[in-house]
Amino acid sequence: MNSSTTSHLQAHSRGHLPVGWTALLHFPAARLGVWCILGLLAAPVVLAQEVTDTIRVRTRVVFMDALVKDKKTGVPISDLKPENFELLDDGTPRTISYFTREGQARKPLALIIILDCREDGAGRFLKRPEILKAMADELAKLPPGDEVGIMAMNIGEDEHRVWLTSFTNDRTQLAAALARVPKYVERPDNLPDEAEVRKSAAQAQKEDKGKGSLSISTSSPKKSENENKSDQTAQSQPKPEDILETETIKGKNGSTVTRTTMKDGTINIKRVNSSGKVQLEVNDVYDMAAAVRDATRTAERDRPNSQTAIVWVSDGIAPIFYEDRDATEQILIRSNTIFSSLTVDLRTLFKFLLPIGKPIAGWVGVSLYGSAKHLAQSSGGEAVRVNRTSDYGAGLAKIIGNLTARYSLGFALREDEKDDGRMHELAVRVKALDAKGKQRKLQVSSRRGYYLPKSDTERASANQ
Repeated sequence: MNSSTTSHLQAHSRGHLPVGWTALLHFPAARLGVWCILGLLAAPVVLAQEVTDTIRVRTRVVFMDALVKDKKTGVPISDLKPENFELLDDGTPRTISYFTREGQARKPLALIIILDCREDGAGRFLKRPEILKAMADELAKLPPGDEVGIMAMNIGEDEHRVWLTSFTNDRTQLAAALARVPKYVERPDNLPDEAEVRKSAAQAQKEDKGKGSLSISTSSPKKSENENKSDQTAQSQPKPEDILETETIKGKNGSTVTRTTMKDGTINIKRVNSSGKVQLEVNDVYDMAAAVRDATRTAERDRPNSQTAIVWVSDGIAPIFYEDRDATEQILIRSNTIFSSLTVDLRTLFKFLLPIGKPIAGWVGVSLYGSAKHLAQSSGGEAVRVNRTSDYGAGLAKIIGNLTARYSLGFALREDEKDDGRMHELAVRVKALDAKGKQRKLQVSSRRGYYLPKSDTERASANQ
């Protein structure tokens, strides 16, 4: 986390009393009168010195957390010292000025559990009481200072994200929130059976791979071509009074993604390629990016002095434009939020569809699978897979335990370093010897960079 503090050091000169005045100070009444006179005489001088003698010292410190594990066993290492660490900023070594290890004055956690409640995804597991209980039991073990918020995703036509509980450490409230999950699990009506999927997969393999196409089918009644065009125009051009927020994201390859948030909570997303053509437009989308934005904003508002951490529980499928994913990664890094994923097994039919869908989705700029793991690696979190019922509690315990078993490192920026507004790449290297004097094989997880905000002067000149 970037923090800047400004200190004001004020220097006041001390004068000497004239000869003879010292004796007067032995009498209470005289002492009071003398101090009043001195106060009146000195007031203008002191005020002048407060202005001229003020020294402003600006200290900017970059903080980051690092999890160090044994590469073979995956067990966190807790006995390292500052000299075991090397911190690189854009490839240049930095002097570590601040260092704390596991158990030393860590921040309380603001933990946000985001549940993918799609019946064809993680929802088919999350509706099982024994799995919910296993997760509730692990959350109940958190110390009093740590608090948890729980969000459900994709829970029907009217609500796409809902907070099942705001931040709390009340065990009863957390258990009650998780117990509500089964009724929010969406039950899709139009999933093809596995025989149909196998047939489609075989047919797709015969076709020319260079001619990618993407189709979405529903059970809605067929409409005429004019009706379809009318619907598309209505969807692509929302009324201004219905729009809450519009965000434009520019990609590295010249493409642009526009996110339009409606007052009813729905999100419309349009991607335009570098040539200015609309490549894909999706309305009322299942939105991983919106959930992360909601979670980080809520934590910054309600728990500003806590370490924000997100645990995304899904089957790994989360369609998102690459530009949108990069913007989400930037939000996590700027807010120093640690993102981790708890990934369940894919449905059998999706295992057949994924090899076909991934290249087609990539062709139109969409990441279909694996974005949660990508965000975890970028923010210093973990990606944990779960299979059996017992894995859910153990997986959540592993993520939480590793959130609290981190080293906190910090370095001071020089006075002449500009607030350039760009991301600076961070890398942490750790070297330590084992009991036999050999180099230990270690695995390090940390966020991949930090942002310096642009100075006020640069912002003003850029806007002119």
